[in-house]
Amino acid sequence: MKKRLLLTQLRKERKWSQKNVVEKIYLHSGLVISVSYYGMIEQGVRTPKLELALAIASLIERTPDEIFFEQETNNVLGNRTTA
Repeated sequence: MKKRLLLTQLRKERKWSQKNVVEKIYLHSGLVISVSYYGMIEQGVRTPKLELALAIASLIERTPDEIFFEQETNNVLGNRTTA
């Protein structure tokens, strides 16, 4: 389980609470989730289904890959790979 630090960081940069995010997800996409569930997504305890992952990514203007997949640098090739 890895915390999704980028997701938390982007939320805090916008000065949004987790409750604000949940409300915006509902207004933007019509999806209903609890604040607790969203918190578990940020903590890496839960992984959202595709529809919710896309809604979150759209809301914070990032790709799902950036948010939900850890990127590692391959030291031999210098390329970023998905872990």
